[in-house]
Amino acid sequence: MTPIQNSSIDLVVVLGPTATGKTQLAVQIADAIDSEIISADSRQVYRKMDIGTGKDLSEYKLPHRFIPFHLIDILDPQQDHSVFDFQRNFYPKYQSMLNEGKCPVLCGGTGLYIESVLLGFKLCPVPPDESLRAELSTCTIEDLREKLLTLKPEHHNTSDLIHRKRLIRAIEIAVHSGVELEPPVTIQNPVVLGVTYPRDEVKKRITSRLKHRLELGMIEEVRSLLDSGITFERLNYFGLEYRFIGQHLAGKLSWNDMFQKLNTAIHQFSKRQMTFFRHMEKRGIVIHWIPYGNFETAIELINARGKP
Repeated sequence: MTPIQNSSIDLVVVLGPTATGKTQLAVQIADAIDSEIISADSRQVYRKMDIGTGKDLSEYKLPHRFIPFHLIDILDPQQDHSVFDFQRNFYPKYQSMLNEGKCPVLCGGTGLYIESVLLGFKLCPVPPDESLRAELSTCTIEDLREKLLTLKPEHHNTSDLIHRKRLIRAIEIAVHSGVELEPPVTIQNPVVLGVTYPRDEVKKRITSRLKHRLELGMIEEVRSLLDSGITFERLNYFGLEYRFIGQHLAGKLSWNDMFQKLNTAIHQFSKRQMTFFRHMEKRGIVIHWIPYGNFETAIELINARGKP
């Protein structure tokens, strides 16, 4: 079926905190409307990082068809990826689908990526400034946070305030921001669906998923990255799973300590994601929250929004 055929909707967004089944719902919607999925995940862009980033590529394989996906496995782990890079990669895929008469489905938990296209952020390319990086390399992480928030008091990407490398890059961008590029296309009529579960159930899902991923070989995945030349410092850049497992492989954490600390950190991350989504709502983005990611409810909302 194609429930939003001839509709005015030009983007369906599926968002939500980690471990809430966003991909499953997005795949169901893309199948129903004969479309494709664009990933809005800051880590799934990387190759060789499958388990820790939760790509769950098998979910795109339905019994009757394969749902095409984009912006997954497009970079090597040594490469950096920013909101500017996401926009640069998103818009051509988005426009190509529109040209084919398809309504793109954007799916992910990186709120800043989603917000950047829904609100049409004007961003500018900023090349590396080695002299500035050398100057900032002697600063403590607290000094770096203070510098960034002085330059950009409204900075909302919390991961930039946690990781040293991201802090330095954010300061670099704030210092050298020049001519901002207009988005090549404006999204006029999106429908944004948020997957939600009761908080206690989210906690159970997070813990269960972590155990499953460890059983699948997540530690071996991180060890393979280290064997390929990725440094422990670089692992920190990739987020919680890679940071804590890296500390375990470095002998700094026992398996039990690694599991407990990582499990707690993912729960905290889930709360921060919800905080960011609430921030998006305050910025004027209407999110229709779908309990348990119910497909029928989602399609009803899409149909209601898509009527001429």
